[in-house]
Amino acid sequence: MILRGRDTITYVLDIGYALSNRFPDPPQTDYRRADVRALRHDLFCGDVYLADTKADRELSTAWGWVPVLDFAWALCDIVERIDQDPAGSRASRPQRAELDFTESTDRMLFERRFGWVDVESDWMPAEEAPLTFSHAELRREARDFLHDLIADLCDLHEDLAENPAIWTLQARFPRLP
Repeated sequence: MILRGRDTITYVLDIGYALSNRFPDPPQTDYRRADVRALRHDLFCGDVYLADTKADRELSTAWGWVPVLDFAWALCDIVERIDQDPAGSRASRPQRAELDFTESTDRMLFERRFGWVDVESDWMPAEEAPLTFSHAELRREARDFLHDLIADLCDLHEDLAENPAIWTLQARFPRLP
């Protein structure tokens, strides 16, 4: 959601990542030919976060092994999945999805009702309220995060920019205006 003040624009949602030094990619990796499984589960490990900058709250991992490209990919997929009701932002029936982390039982839970999405996780204290974002902003920020992450990873590994799976991913979730 964007809050407009006198001459300022404040973004409430921030999505970010940090790559891990503890879990580097194998040195022999051929990024140009890496298959979808490797891209989603074996490469680019680190941590991710979703933050409500207005409320100064965040939901983050601190494990170091989360495949960050898979997180971005799954987040874009989830945002689309919770937009299946034909009533769109007028839908009062909750639409739910979860993002599970492969190496653990922890999950991020998403629930959309009307135009808002609550995001919580298994590792949050039960008494803590979920983070809440507008669905439109979550969609836009998730896609921006995906494209920014791909650009960063291609800067680190130039051959990745020539991977057909990356081209397909970018075409499936284009940036939004």
